[in-house]
Amino acid sequence: MKKAEMKVYRDRLLALRARLRGDVDQMADAALNKSRSEANGDLSSMPIHMADLGSDNFEQEFTLTLMESEGGTLEQIEAALERIEDGDYGLCEECGARIPKTRLNALPYATMCVKCASSLEEGP
Repeated sequence: MKKAEMKVYRDRLLALRARLRGDVDQMADAALNKSRSEANGDLSSMPIHMADLGSDNFEQEFTLTLMESEGGTLEQIEAALERIEDGDYGLCEECGARIPKTRLNALPYATMCVKCASSLEEGP
C-alpha cells in the first residue's frame, strides 16, 4: 500500500480513536461518578423505591458493558496504528493476502480479509 493511502487510513483511525475515547470518558462519568439523585435531578434525600434502584443498577451495568465493548475496539484501533507503523497494514493476518480497500473503508481496523474472517466465524 502506498504511503499516501496509509496516511488516509491512519487519519481515519486517529479520528475514530479520538471519538471513541470521548465516548468512553463520557460513559464512565455517567456510570461511575453520579449518584442517583444527581443523575435524576432529585433534590430530596428521601428513601427511594427498590424498583428505582434496580433500574439504576441496570443502566450502570449496561453502560459498563458498552464501555468494555468500545474499549476492545480501541485496542483494535491501536493495533491497526501499530501495523501502519510496521508497514503491515492492509495484510490479512491469516493468509497474508491484501485486505480489499472496500473492507478497510468500512472497518479500518480489520485484521483479516473477508474470506478468512468468514471461515473463522463459521468455525471448524
